[in-house]
Amino acid sequence: MAEDAFAEIGPRQLMQWLEESQPVRLIDVREPDEWEICRLPRAELRPLEDIAVWSQTLDTAERMVVYCHHGIRSLYAALYLSGRGFTQVVNLRGGLDAYSVEADPELPRY
Repeated sequence: MAEDAFAEIGPRQLMQWLEESQPVRLIDVREPDEWEICRLPRAELRPLEDIAVWSQTLDTAERMVVYCHHGIRSLYAALYLSGRGFTQVVNLRGGLDAYSVEADPELPRY
């Protein structure tokens, strides 16, 4: 798979999208216990381990940002989705940890 099969977005740019109410679906690929600690507004919990199931319920042309704690699991999710025809998948670079440092210090870190 080509390295540019999906894009990445930085925390500040994502914060801007959220503040501007940009049309984007937020997919959190972490586990339920992590979801309870913190999450982004409008996000949906879709654990990575279940991606083969939940990916079938999504529109392949819908603009979406996938994220996790540090951006590694969401990288795998972005690669998986891109490889299955999703055309507007964006990975949150650095995950929620980077988002809490660079964009929203009120977001709990763990």
